[in-house]
Amino acid sequence: MNVGLQVGEQLLRAAAGLLLNPFYYIGILFLVLQYRRQIALERKLFAVRLHSLIGETARTVAWGAAAGLAASLLLTVTGVRLEAGTMILLWAVSLVLLLIRVRYLCLAYSAGVLGIAHYAAKLFWSPEAGEGGWLREALLAVHVPSLLVLTAVLHLMEGLLVRRQGARLALPLFLESKRGKLVGGYQLQGFWPVPLVMLVPTGSGPLTLPWEPLFSGGQGLAGWSLLAFPAIIGFSQLTTAYLPKDKLRQSSGLLWAYALAVAALAGLAGLWEPLGLLGAGLAALLHEAMIRYGSREEDRKQPLYVHDDRGMHILAVLPNSAAQEAGLQAGEIVHRVNGVRVRSKEEFHDALRINPAFCKLEVLNHEGHSKFVSRALYADAHHQLGLILSPDDRAPFFLSEKPPGFASYLRMKWSGMRRNDKARSDFESLS
Repeated sequence: MNVGLQVGEQLLRAAAGLLLNPFYYIGILFLVLQYRRQIALERKLFAVRLHSLIGETARTVAWGAAAGLAASLLLTVTGVRLEAGTMILLWAVSLVLLLIRVRYLCLAYSAGVLGIAHYAAKLFWSPEAGEGGWLREALLAVHVPSLLVLTAVLHLMEGLLVRRQGARLALPLFLESKRGKLVGGYQLQGFWPVPLVMLVPTGSGPLTLPWEPLFSGGQGLAGWSLLAFPAIIGFSQLTTAYLPKDKLRQSSGLLWAYALAVAALAGLAGLWEPLGLLGAGLAALLHEAMIRYGSREEDRKQPLYVHDDRGMHILAVLPNSAAQEAGLQAGEIVHRVNGVRVRSKEEFHDALRINPAFCKLEVLNHEGHSKFVSRALYADAHHQLGLILSPDDRAPFFLSEKPPGFASYLRMKWSGMRRNDKARSDFESLS
């Protein structure tokens, strides 16, 4: 059979396998629940919806598919040795970790756990042993270097998606700081379902390759096939000290460094198989160290989204609002409104009422320089300026920093949202 026809047939088989794979739809369902919760938070905190459930879900699925295509091309160079049982175990471990904490829905942790379990099975379960059944066979068939190279490639893609799409998914929040003060912040959280098509050695596969992949397992050039594997990648962080774009730039750089480190561990494990145990453990530990490093950098900085003597800090700007059209940005400070210095939300609203149809703002930009904005408030029937200001101690609701588990999504709780007893019933968090 012509090589092109063989590849085309294999691609169709892999695509059909992906469409019939329930784990891919579980990933999309998780996205829907994630965005539904996010929109509910937006309405509860700000009485406005900042994101679209259908639009964001469709966009995320599309970007995940693009990342899957790029990752699949990279994996054709290395080849991977992943059995069907390995894929099932990866998803099973991922779902268990998800129930513990949302950010554990990451291949770094599931691959690390599965790699360690593989070596434990080799130690305690011999191939001749009768106990264990399918689980024993699946664990013994795990190829740890392939798990590590898959982890490295997916984190490389994750870094690209975080840099390119992360700012769209930033959710402004009112948070309680460690000192008990309400501050503004952002939840930077995104997940992407990534459909992968990988070259796997099968011994009697229909494909003959013009090169020998790195992890061929002595397969040589003949006996390969294409296999679809739905993965999900993502990140979850809180920041009160950075602008979203700056935090995302830091996070993407760390992800790329992590991907290179895990790729090196995969290469070492491929040269000497016992190093796979070290690689599996370090894959999880390095990822956790990366998260802890980001948290430590947060702790070293003062909260950014708090009011001070200079004026009112902008937490977020509503899309398609007068404030966005005027060029106002999160992190800037409203210094004067209609010529009046403002240091509280009461002063801010009182100053707006001086000229209810038109306002003049003096705003301090990120460099501390003044810029002046004039805007008609009733243009196109929009009566709101479109600013979400940082909270004060009378914000009606705020969120705890305790990370939610997946069960909170299913129960539709607010993941730690608490009503502020100090809030006035007529308090408005939107200007």
